[in-house]
Amino acid sequence: MGSKQEKIFSSKTLTYFLQLSDTMNYTQAAQILGITQPALTQQIKKLERAIGTPLFYSVGKKLRLTDAGYTMLSASHEINRVLNNATDEIQQSSSAGQGEISIGILASIETRVFEDFIASYFKKEPGVKIIVHMLTRKEIWENLENNQIDLAIMYLPDDSIKNWKPYQSRKIISENLLFIHHDEKIAKQKRIKLQRTTNYDWVTYPAGFYLDGVIREAYKNALVDNPNSIACFTTPDQIRRFADSTGVATALPESYVVTHKCRPGTFVSKFDPVITFDLDFVFRKDKDSIPRINNFLTEFNQYLEEKGYTDRLEEMITNKS
Repeated sequence: MGSKQEKIFSSKTLTYFLQLSDTMNYTQAAQILGITQPALTQQIKKLERAIGTPLFYSVGKKLRLTDAGYTMLSASHEINRVLNNATDEIQQSSSAGQGEISIGILASIETRVFEDFIASYFKKEPGVKIIVHMLTRKEIWENLENNQIDLAIMYLPDDSIKNWKPYQSRKIISENLLFIHHDEKIAKQKRIKLQRTTNYDWVTYPAGFYLDGVIREAYKNALVDNPNSIACFTTPDQIRRFADSTGVATALPESYVVTHKCRPGTFVSKFDPVITFDLDFVFRKDKDSIPRINNFLTEFNQYLEEKGYTDRLEEMITNKS
């Protein structure tokens, strides 16, 4: 009996089941898992035979969970929770100067500050290995849930989060979105009305990216049409280079603008009304009780204060005015 239970609730089987439960699409789930669709189907059928009842059923082309499937889904999440808690409890007794810290960074975030800090941190704590993953929002939440990353660096608030209960956040910085343009006529304006920014063509993040949603929401709330986007890129470097090459406008986070010197003929203004959001660390509850993670977070706060990024931003905007 024990051998059969082990096979039913193997890590691989639960991963396959949870992925299919998330996508409700065999093809999509198989692609994400990096296996063939027949291999995934075979694993699910094997699980269903082992427990003696179907976990999924189809309505037309749509896949649905059976009652047994919902029970299995709840049990699978509980198994993951117990394993994650056990892992965290073990790690909390470990040394602050040894081990690994796995970090998932939202792919559209400017990373230079984090790269510089990690290099600086290594000199202080050479026994701690930092592993960095550039991820989509969906991948971040999947990795947090499965305890594949210790810390996420992402923008908040995020309406895509369905269940905040297992997580907590620690703010890195409150940011303004800044208007980047090449119009000397308004170069001295420290603030610019949203309505006026629609006079320019823009380069933007693609639809579905966090900052694209922030911009759309701000313009909708101000009863202003969205800017005309002539091109979309997924990283701030790509957006900046396209804007500089073509002379179109864009909007970028202040953390990016602070760490990248604007070339001559490029001007920066704050929006009126301001468009704000937070850049945060997000992690499973009590992760910051693990000594090496607590030390990492503390050192990062000190690093930001020493570098004075907020002061540099205000100085830059003042000089542009």
